[in-house]
Amino acid sequence: QLQLVESGGGLVQPGGSLRLSCAASGDSITAIAIGWFRQAPGREREGVACIDSSWRGGGTNYADSVKGRFTISKDNAKNTVYLQMNSLKFEDTADYYCARRDWRCSTSARDFDSWGQGTQVTVSS
Repeated sequence: QLQLVESGGGLVQPGGSLRLSCAASGDSITAIAIGWFRQAPGREREGVACIDSSWRGGGTNYADSVKGRFTISKDNAKNTVYLQMNSLKFEDTADYYCARRDWRCSTSARDFDSWGQGTQVTVSS
């Protein structure tokens, strides 16, 4: 059974960068899509970025709010998906989660399962 563990969150100033990691165990990420989501206090969970399974070509998609600033990537050898976050803004403050879906990405969090415990990102001066 696949388990996902996020790490890499922290406190960063506006304009700074962080790289989040989503480490998988119990199964390979080769055949699955991995999505990054975030949830700020009092707000619904929203999709940030997603990467299709390698078998589908590993295509990526992003929320409009992070396009050009965030990059999702994967290292199949390490069974890990990354989220590189640059030019961070106050509004990026949230708990960030990764989750899996069979085969290809979806924009709906309801289509994902095996959620990690989350990692907190705080953008503050």
